[in-house]
Amino acid sequence: MIKLRRTSSDDPDFRPLVALLDQDLRIRDGEDHAFYAQYNKLDKIKHVVVAYREGEPVGCGAIKAYDDMTAEVKRMFVLEQQRGQGIASLVLAELEQWAAALGYTSCILETGTKQPEAIALYRKCGYTVIPNYGQYAGVENSVCMQKKV
Repeated sequence: MIKLRRTSSDDPDFRPLVALLDQDLRIRDGEDHAFYAQYNKLDKIKHVVVAYREGEPVGCGAIKAYDDMTAEVKRMFVLEQQRGQGIASLVLAELEQWAAALGYTSCILETGTKQPEAIALYRKCGYTVIPNYGQYAGVENSVCMQKKV
């Protein structure tokens, strides 16, 4: 059974998961990794969800304010051996509920063309592709998506 816990980026279970995420992204993004990494800092993220199976952290995600009405989904990750079991969908749903409770009306996110599993997950969860926003505008390897919450 998966248990979800709301926390912040200071959480000691969140940080090792993000380190593994960054390792994976470094491989997938190749020479583009430095560009993306500058937008994935952990300092002061107030809204983090960590997923646990049998007391062990197996996945995570976060939201942060993009503007007054929009939360941006960040740092989504599930341990490789735990993938395909619906954990990411549970984390994402919890983040969306939290965003709605905080007064946001939509969630946006950026993922990469080299992350087809992530794109498939977000589509399955009701996200649609939007024009690349902010720092991702004009970046060919970025895919930006949105969902009303």
